[in-house]
Amino acid sequence: MESARGQLLIAGPALIDPNFRRTVVLVVEHGEQGALGLVLNRPSQTTIGEAVPQLEQLVGSEDELYVGGPVQPSAVLVLAELEDPADAGLIAFDNVGVLGLGASAHEPAAGVRCARAFAGHAGWGPGQLDSELERGDWMLEPARHEDAFSAGAQELWTDVLTRKGGSYALVARMPADPSLN
Repeated sequence: MESARGQLLIAGPALIDPNFRRTVVLVVEHGEQGALGLVLNRPSQTTIGEAVPQLEQLVGSEDELYVGGPVQPSAVLVLAELEDPADAGLIAFDNVGVLGLGASAHEPAAGVRCARAFAGHAGWGPGQLDSELERGDWMLEPARHEDAFSAGAQELWTDVLTRKGGSYALVARMPADPSLN
């Protein structure tokens, strides 16, 4: 299957795993070794200043820490829009990527236009994401800057499906529990 890097994975309505129900995941890496992504629409109730004060100058002390996925929840990844994409450890699309390990948390990285911090990430083993895509667990949509750094992250699932239009827009209006309809 073709790489999904730089795409959004939009959880299908049948995906009931609580880690991914109604999520939008930015695929940062996808290849033969597996895939890595960040859940974009799960802000936590914790600020960067409370959880990771070392990142305050890079992300902002009052910004929310996001739950990037169930893998390594104690590890923090920083997604950033960069002036020079070469400054990223992994580029997801255009000039948006995950900062490399060499990025200093104590000094704002030169060329970082905006950044968001994620506790944990989503991960798939070799062929696992491909299987989930073939099964229809996820819908794909090219990522946009405004998706990665959305101010309305909790509405991102609905917003992206509505943007896709057609039957996707109908799915976006489905209640969280269709049996209550």
